[in-house]
Amino acid sequence: MMSPLPIPPPYNEPILSYAPGTPERKAMRTALDDVSTETRDLPMVIGGEPVRTEERFEVRAPHRHSLHLGTGYVATHKTVEQAVAAALDAREAWAALPPEERAAIFLRAADLLAGPWRYRMNASTMLGQSKSVFQAEIDSACELIDMWRWNVSFANELLREQPYSPVGSWNRTELRPLEGFVLAITPFNFTSIAGNLPTAPAIMGNTVVWKPSPTQQLSASLILDLLTAAGLPPGVINMVSGDGEAISKVALPHRDLAGIHFTGSTGTFRHLWKSVAHHLDTYRTYPRLVGETGGKDFILAHPSADPKALTTALIRGAFEFQGQKCSSASRAYIPKPLWNRIKSELIEETISLPLGDPANFTTHIGAVIDQRAFTRITTALYDGVGDPHLTLHTGGTWDDSTGWFIFPTIFETDTPKHPLMETELFGPVLTVYTYEESAWDDILTLVDTTSPYGLTGAIFATDRAAIAQASDRLRHAAGNFYINDKPTGAVIGQQPFGGARASGTNDKAGSPWNLMRWASPRSIKETFVPPTDWRYPHLNYE
Repeated sequence: MMSPLPIPPPYNEPILSYAPGTPERKAMRTALDDVSTETRDLPMVIGGEPVRTEERFEVRAPHRHSLHLGTGYVATHKTVEQAVAAALDAREAWAALPPEERAAIFLRAADLLAGPWRYRMNASTMLGQSKSVFQAEIDSACELIDMWRWNVSFANELLREQPYSPVGSWNRTELRPLEGFVLAITPFNFTSIAGNLPTAPAIMGNTVVWKPSPTQQLSASLILDLLTAAGLPPGVINMVSGDGEAISKVALPHRDLAGIHFTGSTGTFRHLWKSVAHHLDTYRTYPRLVGETGGKDFILAHPSADPKALTTALIRGAFEFQGQKCSSASRAYIPKPLWNRIKSELIEETISLPLGDPANFTTHIGAVIDQRAFTRITTALYDGVGDPHLTLHTGGTWDDSTGWFIFPTIFETDTPKHPLMETELFGPVLTVYTYEESAWDDILTLVDTTSPYGLTGAIFATDRAAIAQASDRLRHAAGNFYINDKPTGAVIGQQPFGGARASGTNDKAGSPWNLMRWASPRSIKETFVPPTDWRYPHLNYE
């Protein structure tokens, strides 16, 4: 085992503004033109080689049906078998590479993304996932850069943690990669998550089979291109694409499956867990299961809350990136007098949110990701408009003529256990429940028990006693708890991200706790002068 070496200290990548007249604004326009004018071939990559199959799928801009960005390929049983074999073939050499040599690859990838690859990655995310320029900048540039820099630093810290050695012996801990391959399954909504889930295990010496979401395939392919340019050896990360059927049939029951790194729906993660349990007797080792899933994230306002801060948090927390963040605020609890103060301004500001093509830098809200999401959300809106327990304040409409657009929607409910307060919708829909100020204590219980999730939540108050009480009573309601801030926007190195309950295993992406799941510690004891007599002193006669 190599000792940890001094590495460049991590820091958070500065966020570029893209304001009019800035050089980044001009560079981004050039990148958008480049990405939008060429339909890219997006093959799978197995053992460093491009792989194509007969069945294909198209990647189109969610906000512009006519914009064909790329063509991907659907994995078959054979290609998944090849990907697993390539990961296992590369495992020994990658694990043997000293940690600092592995670290150098990801530090180089971070600097490449911070420099010459930045605008291309952001453009791919803006067009392929319908993110505004600012949302793309904080995701596909800054957060992914931060993931690689900070994870390398966290891995180095873990190597430094060594046990006590008394006189006459030397104790040490070796962090071995897991025995087998890691399966990474990533979602459409964050390019940074798609980049982190396969690379966090790889930083710890594991090899990976990676299946990104088909709707994120454009930026996913670019991530692997970037890692290859940074020096990642063939076979360390093998990308298969399309739907998950072949993965379920081939990778999940494979005897060498050592772990699953997942972000996606609660239902899918439970399916994966059940499949692993079903095949438990066939595995070489117990697979590590790390998952971040859904959320029904809350904003709770105390009567002492600042109205302007609360209004801003509701708009940003609920509607940025069309409410397609697992941390998006989708349920709010507001005292009646405060609601009457902010309601008009909240509605007016929500109506004013610019919706359209993210290639227009004045756009704040793009389209939802695909037709399936559009249908799910619009069905809920259609039902909600006719629901006697809901009052529609704004939105509730949609337009699919050019893209999958859903207008930001605010409902008010008189039923605190209404489905829109309990069930994740993953769209630009905020539901508000108002309460009497005297019911504050009951509202804390309601917030804690309404939803099965436990991902993020926020308390707005200037009364310190109320803040302390909410923090205590809502201890398990949110893995990321915000005080006077929206419940989105966790920063690597500052707020490790993850939740429990139905929201996942809370292994905190962007922290040492997550990286520790991808290592199998070995304790080593060396005795310098070993005993040569089996007898202990207590055996001697008086």
